[in-house]
Amino acid sequence: MADVRKVLTLNAISARGLARLPQHYVVGGDLADPDAILVRSTNMHEMEIPASVQAIGRAGAGTNNIPVKKLSERGVPVFNAPGANANAVKELVVAGMLMGARNLMPAIKFVEGLTGTDEEMHKATEAGKKQFAGMELPGRTLGVIGLGAIGSYIAEAAIKLGMNVAGFDPAITVDAAWRLPSQVKRAESVEDVLRQADFVTLHVPLLDTTRHLINAQRIGVMRPDAVLLNFAREGVVDNAAVIEALDAGKLHAYICDFPANALAGHSNVVALPHLGASTSEAEENCAVMVAAQLADYLENGNIQNAVNFPNVSLARESAYRIAVAHANVPNMVGQISSVLAAAGLNIHNMVNKSKGDMAYTLADVDSAVTAAVLQQISAIPGVLAVRHLPA
Repeated sequence: MADVRKVLTLNAISARGLARLPQHYVVGGDLADPDAILVRSTNMHEMEIPASVQAIGRAGAGTNNIPVKKLSERGVPVFNAPGANANAVKELVVAGMLMGARNLMPAIKFVEGLTGTDEEMHKATEAGKKQFAGMELPGRTLGVIGLGAIGSYIAEAAIKLGMNVAGFDPAITVDAAWRLPSQVKRAESVEDVLRQADFVTLHVPLLDTTRHLINAQRIGVMRPDAVLLNFAREGVVDNAAVIEALDAGKLHAYICDFPANALAGHSNVVALPHLGASTSEAEENCAVMVAAQLADYLENGNIQNAVNFPNVSLARESAYRIAVAHANVPNMVGQISSVLAAAGLNIHNMVNKSKGDMAYTLADVDSAVTAAVLQQISAIPGVLAVRHLPA
């Protein structure tokens, strides 16, 4: 009989996602000493995360609400669900482009302010509608900064709408490159995208290198009639610089998913309440994806889509497996192998991969691993966490 595993939920998680967890898992919002945590939006930075926690699953893409660095130091992977909400975000970006192109929000506000009889409102409508004349999308250029799953989906949608697309991503993966439509023109820099685009959409994580990626200097190279869209993270755009550009007529509109005091009330700003992934389909897709990844890690040690660990997968060749999270330093595999050999454990198969400072080793052995062996591996300098995973 499999050991009971406990998964703490910090937010409401889709029932379809939770159904992907094995039957011997206990799931709830008030569990002591959980083996794993599933979270959506709860801020975990001030939370005391129990020592029992072996993994975190974020039912979404961004992990800014999770103390990833601290968890890495404990050898705890943080899983997310990249691409699971891509269609939802894509549709909202297309809606944002249309709002900016056709000046829909100012037009709606104009209509809301009309008074008088129907005839008077009709006359005012005919007299005032010219100020909201917009542009059509075919033949216009969309600049996509960040060409992951979401960026690729948006590029494809824009091409189907008759638009030209220029894209830039200095860290594009092989998988993302394969997904990208061949019609996307490769830009050489952020500035290269900004110079040629009528619409610019951002799809990058919030890192030190991307904070205020769009600032006054970069807005200065944009077309004065351009529409800037941000459905990625609030901090990648300098709000003060955007407002200054809008007021000076150097930017047509800013459409984003992040309300802020600096943006409030501006006629050329549309700020939505973080709706990017707010569809029932996206929430289910994220929950299903991350729950499956979490279970595979807890049961088999396999890692897929952890933001702080490499992807590692090993088909089982034995009923006995060890998983070791460790620093990416020389001779780590040799030291682990030596401990196993000294204990008379034959290695059927082993895989070791690294990601930055973090590395991870999976090994299938021919018999059960004792607590003493696990302690010896734990004592190797640089080892962060060790688990025995019998089938």
